[in-house]
Amino acid sequence: MKFLISLALVLGLALMAAPDAQAAKSKRISVTGEIVDTWCYVTEIMYGLGTAHHQCAIWCAVGGIPVSVKGDDGNVYVVLRVEGDDTSVANPRILNIQTHKVTVDGDLYERDGV
Repeated sequence: MKFLISLALVLGLALMAAPDAQAAKSKRISVTGEIVDTWCYVTEIMYGLGTAHHQCAIWCAVGGIPVSVKGDDGNVYVVLRVEGDDTSVANPRILNIQTHKVTVDGDLYERDGV
């Protein structure tokens, strides 16, 4: 099932950047892949893919764990915000499509190799 939603995407979070680092610049991209629970996917603490992981992925997102898109290109794109919602990445639109395959259109931010 494909959903087209507009999201801000990144390859990862670089929260502690060097003081002389340039501000992140974005470029518009489109990515197709699965909405994943970032914690379980990256740590491999639990099976973090597919519908068998659906409820856990919802709980993690509601609990504040960032949501990502595991792109068909092999990259993992962390969702920083959903267009039109500046308060939380645990947006109900994201929760409703956890573990689904989606096509997203958004801004890709890269900084210091991340």
